[in-house]
Amino acid sequence: MTLWFVFALMTVAAIFAVLWPLGRSGRAQDQGSQNQAGEVAVYKDQLAEIERDLAAGLIAAPEAEAARVEISRRLLAAAGSESSSDLKSAPSLKWRRAAAVLALVGLPLVAIGVYMPLGSPRLQDFPLAQRERGAGSGMARSLENLVVQVEQHLEKNPTDGRGWNVLAPVLQRLGRFDDAVRAYRNSLTYNGESAERRSDLGEAISAAAGGVVTAEAKTEFERAHALDADDPKANYFLGLAAEQDGRKDDAANIWRALLAKAPADAPWRPLVQSSLARVGGGTMPALSDETIAASKDMAEGDRNAMVRGMVERLATRLKQNGDDVEGWLRLVRAYLVMGDRDKAMGASTDARQAVAKDAERLRQLNEGLKTLGLDG
Repeated sequence: MTLWFVFALMTVAAIFAVLWPLGRSGRAQDQGSQNQAGEVAVYKDQLAEIERDLAAGLIAAPEAEAARVEISRRLLAAAGSESSSDLKSAPSLKWRRAAAVLALVGLPLVAIGVYMPLGSPRLQDFPLAQRERGAGSGMARSLENLVVQVEQHLEKNPTDGRGWNVLAPVLQRLGRFDDAVRAYRNSLTYNGESAERRSDLGEAISAAAGGVVTAEAKTEFERAHALDADDPKANYFLGLAAEQDGRKDDAANIWRALLAKAPADAPWRPLVQSSLARVGGGTMPALSDETIAASKDMAEGDRNAMVRGMVERLATRLKQNGDDVEGWLRLVRAYLVMGDRDKAMGASTDARQAVAKDAERLRQLNEGLKTLGLDG
């Protein structure tokens, strides 16, 4: 209630701030009218004085006539100005009063008329978090309404491949995985085969199974891989299937190959890097096929020495040319796997210094280090 009272006072103050100069100008007009009336009286006194001087013989008749004409002209001009001012001041005063009444009464009425259909005076204040949740739920409801409209359209036009292609990812985003699987299947039926559609279908099937790459989902990813061997989603989930089957080395090889071909700014690189670190297969520098074959016949100590030698050579190369972000991340992961966290921290510091002048490389490096648990 206090807030409304303050608003009312502010409105009245604003209205009077506008009307006050109008009132002052009205008084100025009244003062002007009084001055004009005084001029008329002076001219009349001057005419009477001329008549007295003529009767007393103080001025000649021609001079009296000339003076009488001049003063009469000024008298008529003053009288006309006074009459015009009187004619203007009356309606001006009337309009000022009408404007004041309109402002004092009309503005609040207009404000109330606008507020009532739009506002809610009895509605309690909401905390910011609650308002944000309300806005989010409103967006979700709008999205669901659009989904309903698209579904109704597809019921009447089931062969609209473009409609199924649009609907499927939205259903998956809403958590309606079974419906998303059906939509992706229809998209394949009416739009034709593609690696992307097969991968999307496999992802929806995995999501419906709680994140498990089932045999059905794996089949879809294999079909996608057959259509496009470089499809990132298919390769990632095939690696995930291998990990879930207990074949961590196979998963690491799939993910390592995926990272080797990936663009430096690929948005899914951190996910693959963290997955690779999880299985422990992607932490060492990549070995050639000949080196891997030779290391199989080595004793455990010799193999570890060979790996450490490769890590040190990688560290030396990076100190000479530090632009290789992926190389720095491989080095840090290698130190972590070998249990040498101090060297990992030192390598991360050296890496940041090496790419400090390149904002994009620094961003990629920080994202990779974050996946390895080295935020600082």
